[in-house]
Amino acid sequence: MKTSTLRNAVSIALVAVATGTAGLTSAQEAASDTEPRESAKPEDRTVPAHPPTTTSAAEPAPTELGAITVTGTRIRGGTTPSPVVTIGSERIREEGFADLGEVVRSLPQNFSGGQNPGVAVGATLGVGGLANQNFTGGSSLNLRGLGPDATLTLLNGRRLAYGGVVHAVDIGAIPVEAVDRVEIVPDGASAIYGSDAVGGVGNVVLKRDYQGVAVGLRYGGATEGGLATREYSLTAGTTWPGGGAIAAYKDVSTDPVYARQRSYTDHMFDPNTLYPGSDFRSALLSLHHAVADSVEFRIDALHARRKQEIYQWNTGLRPVYNTLTPETKTSFVAPGLEFSLPGEWTLSVGGSWGRDEHLQDQYQVAVATGARTALLMECYCNEATSYEAGVEGPLFETPGGLARLAAGVGGRRNELVRRDLLGTNQQQAFRGSQQSQFAYAELSLPLMDPGQGNRRLELTAAVRGEDDDDFGRVTTPKLGLVYGPNGDVTFRYSWGKSFKAPTLLQLHLPRSAAVRPVAFYGGQGYDPGATVLHRAGGNPDLKAERASTRTVSLAFHPRSLPGLEGEVTWFDIDYTDRVVQPITDYGRALLIPGYAEFFDYAPTAQRVEEVVASADAFYDYVGGFDPRNVAAILYAQYVNAARQRIRGVDLSASYRFDAGPGRMTVRGAASWLDSTQQNSAAQPAYDVAGTIFNPARVNGRLGVVWDVNGWSASLFSNYTSGVEDPVAREKTASFTTFDATVRYATEGRGFLSGVEIALSAQNLLDRHPPLYAATTLDRPPYDSTNYSAIGRFLSLAVTKQW
Repeated sequence: MKTSTLRNAVSIALVAVATGTAGLTSAQEAASDTEPRESAKPEDRTVPAHPPTTTSAAEPAPTELGAITVTGTRIRGGTTPSPVVTIGSERIREEGFADLGEVVRSLPQNFSGGQNPGVAVGATLGVGGLANQNFTGGSSLNLRGLGPDATLTLLNGRRLAYGGVVHAVDIGAIPVEAVDRVEIVPDGASAIYGSDAVGGVGNVVLKRDYQGVAVGLRYGGATEGGLATREYSLTAGTTWPGGGAIAAYKDVSTDPVYARQRSYTDHMFDPNTLYPGSDFRSALLSLHHAVADSVEFRIDALHARRKQEIYQWNTGLRPVYNTLTPETKTSFVAPGLEFSLPGEWTLSVGGSWGRDEHLQDQYQVAVATGARTALLMECYCNEATSYEAGVEGPLFETPGGLARLAAGVGGRRNELVRRDLLGTNQQQAFRGSQQSQFAYAELSLPLMDPGQGNRRLELTAAVRGEDDDDFGRVTTPKLGLVYGPNGDVTFRYSWGKSFKAPTLLQLHLPRSAAVRPVAFYGGQGYDPGATVLHRAGGNPDLKAERASTRTVSLAFHPRSLPGLEGEVTWFDIDYTDRVVQPITDYGRALLIPGYAEFFDYAPTAQRVEEVVASADAFYDYVGGFDPRNVAAILYAQYVNAARQRIRGVDLSASYRFDAGPGRMTVRGAASWLDSTQQNSAAQPAYDVAGTIFNPARVNGRLGVVWDVNGWSASLFSNYTSGVEDPVAREKTASFTTFDATVRYATEGRGFLSGVEIALSAQNLLDRHPPLYAATTLDRPPYDSTNYSAIGRFLSLAVTKQW
């Protein structure tokens, strides 16, 4: 491995251990051994960076086996200069969320485009292009709308395998019953975690010391029809001297929502689905055991399978229609060991193996007879392995406490294989891999003692070097400052560099060429028979994407109101060399001035023949290709074309107080986003946020929870501002919905003890999504990345615990 960076990091780590100074370590790549015990109920909040002594009675500190580790830093008990949004298991139950997909879609900082089950045909018009499609039926984090491939998702601090098509991780595959909390850092984190953490990182932390058995049943459905849901879950856990384990199993079947079941889409050809039907099963195991006084073994394992039923791209203009039954299997295993070293340093070693196997199964069905013909059957099989060793501990005393260091080395490998299982489309098969080695170091330097007048000043610094076999060496630093002038407010600042390697699909997708009538691309006034030659596919010459991030936040936690917390955050991401499909709206490509740079108008016949000859596959959709009829060549393959600038403000607050015999909690969050994209230096920047199939400018969620004597009731409003169609110059209305949950947990003894009953309603007032004028008959007339066609959804859940 050719890297002096790695040797330097190892030297630093060994010298630090040899000094024998005191401390504890981060055992895994973010928070894997800091989970609260089951009795802890962390509130959903943005974690304010104030001293632990100011923790309010309304939000009890969780019981920990060791010092707290926050996602976004490897320093045990450390502070991250970035905001951290923590969503606890109690919050998940209070608001009636059934899976982690629903949880992340409720966050104002997250965009519901990308890989999500509700994303329908037409969503590829956004800048996300191919990434704005539902391939797996799973749910992915997509912070700031940068794409599911620009947000890193972890399970107990370890990377899960990506889906091979859009490089997304299905966070919904993790059974929510085994989850203690989700920690999300909406800030660049490549200095801590490496590639992909440009928009931020989400870490799912599992329950650690769960005891007992719980059986759950849930049934629900949309009141306008469709989405009948049947869910069964089993969770079991136990502890023993020196260890414990939790296991969870979930089985969910869901019926589709058909276009015919909604008044605003019943004009579409039947069958067409707005939301897919699916069968989903998931099993999880997490175990830890002290094999000696100074050694603890841990392992997390997950296996999930999801099969969908989808009808899409059907216009009714052909004698056949499309049906898809894709299936996705996700597997993950992550073992690790933690050693206590002399001087209270600790060493952690671990690895992970993951596989995401997506079978894309597509048929054509004859309208007249119902006969099915296999059209496509291919596998996108992604396999990921990683290994890592790291140390953490204190270095020396400072006026504010102990300076601490975390350092380590490791490596990672991804391999993606696309196989044609029918044998009819071998030109699209490929195999690609990426391999990298890395070293990191992180320093925490407290300069003021919080015990002295509640003042606090802490500097943080991190650097990571990665040596990629394809892209060479990349160094990503991050600097931070945390300052608290008193116990009431805390100021934080962070600056850093992030990067993201192109996905294996973007690099290795075979290059194709297709010829279609010029009218297909919106062309008007051309000669009869004029065509467009469309060049698409991967690009092996792609470079890594780069970003510079800045975040400034002010948290308030007044001592005079111990139940009140809030934070305002300003962020700025300058994202360059973005890998994009430069043209996503093919139906209007010749009408959009910003696309002109990617057209070759009036090409020579020789150039047309060169493009066709260089393609791995050629498709003639005009029935008699003639190079002399090509009026333009459209270059739509992946390129490092774009610069994006993403700025905005996040607000969050919560206030918990006594209300009669019970407790009342008011909490809310909102995000304002301003993002633009510039496809080349010769073109002006254009708006992304606030345009159709891209993130809305404003998202918010505000509500109240009341708890008393085993009863809990919550009511929350969700707001999404309108989005504009830049071609039609029309803007949709905003979208406001209300969610409500009533929950009762029995007490006492006997068979009925430990029973919890929850009745939930999403979109309580049955609000329809705002509409726009779709240009083709297969596209639903609403923005499915920002608004939902589910309508009012009612569910009843019953859980029995022993």
